[in-house]
Amino acid sequence: MSIDLHTHSTASDGTFTPTELVRHAHEIGLDAIALTDHDTFSGVREAMEAGKRYGVEVIPGAELSLVSPEGAGWMHVVALWLPEDSEDLRKAFDWVIEGRLNRNHEIVEKLRKLGIHTTYEAVAARASGTIGRPHFAQELLSLGVVSSIEEAFKVWLGDNGRAYVPKRKLEPRQALEILNSIGATSILAHPFALGLNMRETESLVSDLKTLGLDGMEVYYSEHNEADTKAYAAMTERLGLLASGGSDFHGSVKPKIALGKGRGFLDVPNRLLEAMKADRYKKGLPV
Repeated sequence: MSIDLHTHSTASDGTFTPTELVRHAHEIGLDAIALTDHDTFSGVREAMEAGKRYGVEVIPGAELSLVSPEGAGWMHVVALWLPEDSEDLRKAFDWVIEGRLNRNHEIVEKLRKLGIHTTYEAVAARASGTIGRPHFAQELLSLGVVSSIEEAFKVWLGDNGRAYVPKRKLEPRQALEILNSIGATSILAHPFALGLNMRETESLVSDLKTLGLDGMEVYYSEHNEADTKAYAAMTERLGLLASGGSDFHGSVKPKIALGKGRGFLDVPNRLLEAMKADRYKKGLPV
């Protein structure tokens, strides 16, 4: 059976509510999913309640954006088995969300200066939870500025886009210290996005392990077969846990299917069992 340990809902920038996400997981036969919204666990309780109704195991999680080393691309960590009552984590999320709010206003101003007449309120109306770039993409699409979500990111919102504004991020040491202190399992997300070769990636991941990183996504929607084998071998050499997920967002990433990614993703249940065994060994709850 299959699992998906990297998914998003309307609590951040996905288009399925937590309940809809879990129901969809049930409909396609997934055994377990992790809800890993950006810098929030506000949808976790709803997802876990839905999991009980639909017979899908739901792992409480979140995805954190970290400051990348010079020369590297995005560095994100998927945190699994998050306790909802962690004050340290809540403060970190609040700090990031405050930065996101400022960033969103800056994006609106950039768009207006570029001749696109929208407002923060119009973009915010598209979000049920945290406002992110996918909501700006939806706004640009509705205004007829672009013909697709992909174009919105490529031309306007992506890292090289005309209205791009950098995101506030946590330092790796800071984030991993918090996650270790609250008993979370920390997984480096989509290592391909670092934009490094395999030797450079392994050196970085080794450094992150010394800071407390537990594992890395081996199975991911953008990883080809060679990538998957290489990352699997890397986790074995470094003594890390292997994880995997689709990074499902719903209609804002229409080519990424829950559990299947671009159609060929299949994350085996044994990865979740290995994580649980690791947590049992450490005396952590599952």
